[in-house]
Amino acid sequence: MRSDDARSLLHAAVPTVAVGAVAAIISGVVAGGKGAVGSIVATLVVVLFMGVGLVVLQRTARSLPHLFQMMGLMLYAAQILLLFIFVAAFKNTTLFNPKAFAITLVVTTLVWIGAQTRAHMKAKILYVEPDSMKGDKPENSGPKP
Repeated sequence: MRSDDARSLLHAAVPTVAVGAVAAIISGVVAGGKGAVGSIVATLVVVLFMGVGLVVLQRTARSLPHLFQMMGLMLYAAQILLLFIFVAAFKNTTLFNPKAFAITLVVTTLVWIGAQTRAHMKAKILYVEPDSMKGDKPENSGPKP
């Protein structure tokens, strides 16, 4: 993983984990220990799903740049669908508080997307990657006098 890719992942994961920790404290106060466990599980699910998605998207951008936009849209749709499946699967669980789980899942997902958007807007991304292997100067393609 390149350093700018790792930085982008870090800029999205840190705020998400921080909000997840706050949600776990609030859920622990409101719903007890099961609420805190639900918030922690939801935060881990979001960081895992979104982190894997970001890594896959960055690899796709490097290897198949013409598929980047389609892959991004498909990936986000799949992630949201999988998160809904998690909420439905754990709707009646006794392992943790399902309300705390669902609310934290939605909030941390929104924080991840916002932090990722902010990190991308602040990143200095080159539109054209210069070829560092060649030291040749490009020829003037204009008309010759």
